[in-house]
Amino acid sequence: MPADPAATPDRVQAPFGRRLCEVAETRPSGGYRIFTLIDPEGPAPAPGQFFMLAAAPDWAREGGRPYLPRAISHARFTRHPGSGQRLDFLIDEVGPGTSRLAEMKPGDQCWVAGPFGGRFSLPRKLNPQAAGAILVGGGIGIAPMAVLRRELVDRGIPSRSLLGFRDQAHSGGVEELFGCEETRLAFEDGSSGHKGYVTDLLLQLLEGDDSASAAVYSCGPPAMLEAVRRICLEREVPVELALESPMACGYGACFGCAVPKADGGYLRLCIDGPVVRGDEIATAMAGEPAVD
Repeated sequence: MPADPAATPDRVQAPFGRRLCEVAETRPSGGYRIFTLIDPEGPAPAPGQFFMLAAAPDWAREGGRPYLPRAISHARFTRHPGSGQRLDFLIDEVGPGTSRLAEMKPGDQCWVAGPFGGRFSLPRKLNPQAAGAILVGGGIGIAPMAVLRRELVDRGIPSRSLLGFRDQAHSGGVEELFGCEETRLAFEDGSSGHKGYVTDLLLQLLEGDDSASAAVYSCGPPAMLEAVRRICLEREVPVELALESPMACGYGACFGCAVPKADGGYLRLCIDGPVVRGDEIATAMAGEPAVD
């Protein structure tokens, strides 16, 4: 990877069209599932990017649903010389699309397009005074945080991870994707770690640290992202958010993922995002996340 943060490309370009990849492994992780695809042709994705996935065959087997592919952030990728790369995805079964993806077995095939969108900036690019990074993940939004954390570790950049979940049934991926070092947990029902919201932990860090040296990154449910955005804007802390929104194409043609900009107009998350600065947008609550 380039040593100069300014040399880090804004995005990895996706090859045109979709490609057929094989499922190598699928396994439970808490209340979620992790499944692994072997992608022999695609480029290595950057932290914050996502893929459009559709199981093959029988994707639209239930009265035409799910029909459209699902936009899913990768949770990990590993290069394997001669066979391309392994892509891990963290799935929460909440509808026909995610349920179909979660039930795939080793040897099944999946249509893949991507990687799409832009990447997270490095801390010194987001905030020239940054001493490190604070990562705030909620639910399956911990996946892109895990990818960013690994890049920061590889670059020797210190980071702290704050992860929040509703309860144990709606959690997973922590030990496999993060381990325990510099990771704090919050559960709304108090079943583990801090009882309350992950934003409580963020407030504690920002109150204890010099906000001028902070850089915050976040992905999770819209309400959580809006809370993170407001906390950071009130304290003048630079923050990047990876937003979720319904997507039909991933190429910017359908305008289904548009969110309002702070200065007017709209951003298309598939090509202008999904990573956006908190001060770029009017709200992180626009639309509903594409989670089914």
